[in-house]
This record gives sequence, structure tokens and C-alpha cells, in this order.
Amino acid sequence: MTTSPTSSSTAVDVVLPCLNEAQALPWVLGRIPAGWRALVVDNGSTDGSADIARALGATVVREARRGFGAACHAGLTAASADIVCFCDCDASLDPGLLVPFVREVADGRADLVLGRRRPQERGAWPAHARAGNLALARMLRRRTGLRLHDLGPLRAARREPLLSLSLDDRRSGYPLQMVVRAADAGWRVTEHDVAYLPRTGRSKVTGTWRGTWQAVRDMSRVLNEPPRPRGAEGD
Repeated sequence: MTTSPTSSSTAVDVVLPCLNEAQALPWVLGRIPAGWRALVVDNGSTDGSADIARALGATVVREARRGFGAACHAGLTAASADIVCFCDCDASLDPGLLVPFVREVADGRADLVLGRRRPQERGAWPAHARAGNLALARMLRRRTGLRLHDLGPLRAARREPLLSLSLDDRRSGYPLQMVVRAADAGWRVTEHDVAYLPRTGRSKVTGTWRGTWQAVRDMSRVLNEPPRPRGAEGD
């Protein structure tokens, strides 16, 4: 794990959902800020990802139920730090970029901080995936009033409030449900630009038509949820 003069002294766990990311893990784990704990959630890898993560100093959580949301939520429930971050495990995002996110949450300036992905190379973000994300952001704005541009996976918030949102999507809708329910609860949600790199390997979601279609279905279901009344967290 790298050291960083800007690392927060606040206890932080970083949830890294992982399905066959053996090639990317050294790069990702090497960029976890000093003093933070990496929680690699193995979602059924067959390439030795769990052993590699453990050898590199990460805590490995096993989640047998397949699904991005299942892996993320397993990491959230396994976390013990006050602040929990989420980051993809495919080397498309540098977890070191989470330092100012954590600072913003710790200082009480935001309840949920999201990274707006900015592609650094051609092909880092396929055109169809980018267009779908933009349309999703517009639908989210109509549903919640939040003027966000991206529903990216790089994010930070406090653990207990996250658990109080009672997130129950266990597939591709999990990141969106987090934002929708946070908005319903009156959270202060902010967004900051982050560099987005070409991922290692093929995406399990946008890399296939089946994955893309499933993600659209999951997210449409989330957007059609009725708004939760304030104070309903933890129901």
C-alpha cells in the first residue's frame, strides 16, 4: 500500500467488488492510501483474485451470491470504519483519488461524494455506455432534483447512514439506489471530476449486451421506486 501526505487520519474502509480481477489487483491495491483498509469482496473469482488480494495485504470478504450490488453490500456490512468508500477493482479508477472525498465527508461538508468520470484515453468509456449514463443522470435529476452528471462507482459516505438506507438491490441498480435513497433522505450529495482509465479486462456489465440490458432493467426498477418519506431510513 502506498503512503500519501494527504491521507486522512479518519478510519476508512475501501470496498472493492471483485470478480476475476487478478491482473488489476496489484495496481489498485498499491494505490490505497496509507492507513486505510482495503476490503476486496470476492464474488466468485476463478483466477486466484482472492489469494492475490490477501497476499497484497487486503482483507478478503467472500460473497457467494453473484451481482455487483451483492458484492458492494457484503463489503459495506463487513466494514467497521466510520467512513466507507467504494471503488471498482478493474484499474479504471485510482482509489487514491478518494482522499479529498473522505475529507469532505469527515469535515461535514457532504454526506455522499461521487466521482464524475473523465476518460483519459480513447476507448476508456465506450460511447454506448457513456450515452446510457448521461440519460440515466437526466432521469435521476427528474426523479430527485440532484444535478449529477455521472453515477460512477467511486464514492464515499459514512457507514451507519449508508446502512440506514436499507439498500436491497443486489445487482447493477445498487449504486443508483444508493443515490436515489440518499436524495430521498435529504443528504447533501456532491460530485467531483476523476480521471477514468481503460479498465483491465472486459466489463461484466457494459462489455456485453446481456450485461447492458440487465443493468438498464435494474436501474429502471430503481428509478420507478416511489420516493421514501423523510425519516424512513432503516425501515
